[in-house]
Amino acid sequence: MEINILQLLDGARDARGLTVIIDVFRAFSTACYAFDRGAFRIFPIGDIGLAYEIKSQNPDFVLIGERNEQKPPGFDFGNSPSQLLTGNLSGKTIVHTTSSGTQGIANAKNAHEIITGSFVNAGAIVKYIQQKQPETVSLVCMGYACEYPTDEDTLCAEWIKSELEIRSHLLADAGNKPKSFAEMVEIIRKGSGARFFDPEKQSWSPQADFELCLDINRFGFVLKVEKKEKPLTNFHRGEEILYLRKITI
Repeated sequence: MEINILQLLDGARDARGLTVIIDVFRAFSTACYAFDRGAFRIFPIGDIGLAYEIKSQNPDFVLIGERNEQKPPGFDFGNSPSQLLTGNLSGKTIVHTTSSGTQGIANAKNAHEIITGSFVNAGAIVKYIQQKQPETVSLVCMGYACEYPTDEDTLCAEWIKSELEIRSHLLADAGNKPKSFAEMVEIIRKGSGARFFDPEKQSWSPQADFELCLDINRFGFVLKVEKKEKPLTNFHRGEEILYLRKITI
């Protein structure tokens, strides 16, 4: 099994084989919490204009997401797992658009199969990949707004890679011991996760989201990207619409 760690939109475009699009803060952590709250289906949409259009033609859909970390006008929820803990999503269809994770899905055109990546279901991701035994695995770290790499996404990719190597007895050098998860949390807390501890940002980047997004192996399922055959709107009949399907491992 060849395992490659890739970065940002170029990484998504270069991804081959079984591809994991990783967005820990916060798209694909939020998506896991949405399914845990009873969501029926999630449409990950890159274009915010299309997200608004889908919502306008399907008023019962729930609109979740962010631009510049904050909830756009007219959205039901921001891209925040802590907001969803009190939300009623049972049986709901969600339209989810973000600056990083959903962009990665939209650009991974050459991937054979796509699942989402986060710490909250990292163990299930490892088990799923082991079951599939693909020749190539692409771990794509989407970073901050697809602009630069971030600690949490890169470390999540490294965690998944090391777990796959350990379980496949491929970890070559015992002296090259991977970081513990506790060590990773401290690196993230002092680095790209520091914003969640800024008092001025608590209304849109609360500390609770930091804790929820780093609650490792909380969920025993993966989210697989599937294609929807029928159009969701009257104006985008030629556009491929994708959705996330929950697969319990």
